[in-house]
Amino acid sequence: MRVLLVGAGGVGTAVTRIAARRPFFEAMVVADHDPARAESAVAALGEAGARFRAERVDARDEAAVVALLERHSCDVLLNATDPRFVMPLFRAARAAGADYVDMAMSLSRPHAERPYEECGVRLGDEQFAHAEEWEKAGALALVGMGVEPGLSDVFARHAADELFDTIEEIGVRDGANLTVDGYDFAPSFSIWTTIEECLNPPVVYEADRGWFTTEPFSEPEVFDFPEGIGPVECVNVEHEEVLLVPRWVPARRVTFKYGLGREFIETLRTLHLLGLDRTDPVTVPGPVGPVAVSPRDVVAACLPDPATLGERMHGKTCAGTWVRGVKDGAPREVYLYHVVDNQWSMKEYGCQAVVWQTAVNPVVALELLATGVWSGAGVLGPEAFPARPFLDLLTAYGSPWGLREQ
Repeated sequence: MRVLLVGAGGVGTAVTRIAARRPFFEAMVVADHDPARAESAVAALGEAGARFRAERVDARDEAAVVALLERHSCDVLLNATDPRFVMPLFRAARAAGADYVDMAMSLSRPHAERPYEECGVRLGDEQFAHAEEWEKAGALALVGMGVEPGLSDVFARHAADELFDTIEEIGVRDGANLTVDGYDFAPSFSIWTTIEECLNPPVVYEADRGWFTTEPFSEPEVFDFPEGIGPVECVNVEHEEVLLVPRWVPARRVTFKYGLGREFIETLRTLHLLGLDRTDPVTVPGPVGPVAVSPRDVVAACLPDPATLGERMHGKTCAGTWVRGVKDGAPREVYLYHVVDNQWSMKEYGCQAVVWQTAVNPVVALELLATGVWSGAGVLGPEAFPARPFLDLLTAYGSPWGLREQ
């Protein structure tokens, strides 16, 4: 397997460090709009970086991405950029005849008249519109293959395959007790993506109603997370699992709730109140005249790069899927989860816990595809594949998962 990795930020860099320890691929080209970032990611691998090469590419330039895929004879494009670049990279992979893997799906747009009741354009709709084209070509676009979405979806499939006869509800629940020394507000993941998913109308699925939306931060609940993290208040947030899981896993209800905390929520609400969550440019004075800038890009530029926070970070992060249903005629309720301790990920890989946890899952998926354990054609989510091989290989990577009876 020959891989083009687009994006050498925190997650992309973690991908290289995890993949460098595995023999399943022949070469990995690491490309970024900033060549210094790509070169730094490869250089950090030292002797283990012999199969890696740094390149420059603009993720918006489909022709340039196609040329890069063809020049290096890459079989698959792994997208480690933010969701703005999903569609150009998705289209470039198809044009080059390569398979495609991402960790976040094409962007949504709220319903024009009833944003907190009905879906407009849903996450992933643009990609699923091309499913027949990919399937006819015998090509695979594996979408939403990070940690959430990604591992959380694998957990849902595992629950359906091995743990339940019928499922009443699947709820992805994400929480952490991470702190960052020296910062009052320092998100552990891309603030651009965090604003997008937290301030958009959350989507809920119910079998007798289909997909519908609610207001941001709705339906608060306290969820007790394992391995010492403890109780965290979680709220509804827009996320791909709710759009993916019902396509392959029968369940009466599917939700996604994120443990954000009151202070974080109020900060996001303030950004929205001030219009600083907007992505469309505003004109501001510049040293040589007016300059058009995106307010959200300004916010991101003012905050520390999450990839650089590892040394200041303490605690654990937990991604997991809570499932309620029936097994052998009796009610059952479980929480399948994956916890990463920042101290461990920094010591073992030099990567902070959140980006490492996101990065390990697409690498596991690539290995399953390279070895033929997973195969398919079309636009498919993680739920479309057998879960057990993924969970076994994740454990073999030195990062086991857990199951707690509720």
